[in-house]
Amino acid sequence: MMMCRVLEINRSGFYAWLKKPQSLHTKEDERLLTKIKQFWMESGCSYGYRNVMRDLKDDGESCGHNCVSLIMKAAGVRSMRGYKRHKGFKSSLISHIEPNTLEKQP
Repeated sequence: MMMCRVLEINRSGFYAWLKKPQSLHTKEDERLLTKIKQFWMESGCSYGYRNVMRDLKDDGESCGHNCVSLIMKAAGVRSMRGYKRHKGFKSSLISHIEPNTLEKQP
C-alpha cells in the first residue's frame, strides 16, 4: 500500500487501527452531536453554544459549555448572526442644519 510506505508505518498496524473499536468518549460525543444538531435545527440554525447548552440542560443532559462548544466547532455547527447596524446611523441624535452662509440656491 502506497500510503503506508509514505507514512512509514506497517500495513498490519494500519489495519489494526482501522478495526479498533471507538472509545466511550467518542461515542458520547457523537450522541451529544445528534442532540446538538437537533436543537440547533429546531432553532432555525440560529442558536449558538449557550442556547444549545440551555436546551441540553432542560433535556436532562449533564455536560459543560466547553464540551458543547468544542463539539459544535468540530462539526461546523455555527449560529447564524443577524445583520449588523451601520456605524453611521445614530437615531438618538438630532441632526443639525447649518445656516446657508454662502447663499447658494438648492
